[in-house]
Amino acid sequence: MFPAILGPLLTGLVSVVDQAVEDKDQAAAIKARLREQALDGSMKELEAAAKIIVAEAQGESWLQRNWRPMLMVMFGAIVANNYIVVPIFNTPPADIPPDMWDLLKLGVGGYVVGRTVEKGLKSWKES
Repeated sequence: MFPAILGPLLTGLVSVVDQAVEDKDQAAAIKARLREQALDGSMKELEAAAKIIVAEAQGESWLQRNWRPMLMVMFGAIVANNYIVVPIFNTPPADIPPDMWDLLKLGVGGYVVGRTVEKGLKSWKES
């Protein structure tokens, strides 16, 4: 939720700085600091989400460790059925509600973004 409100909020703050600060160099410095703080806040939120996933992956329960990957495999099977099996065998497709697509995008995107953030944080902390 934080990233959803961050963009408009940052845009509004930058607009206020442009209107309120006459010195261009000072305005640029303030805007750079605002963007830096916004990025830092986003990174902290992503780190917290990554910690949750890591805790699940290291959990004692088999189900706790594997529910996300199992869900993604199930979604992959539904998509494969609708776009590979159905055209070949002319069978009825499974109904895919929009919420499932959103969850699939979130799940796949979460893994991609999570891995990217993990690598980015590592290089950011090293520098």
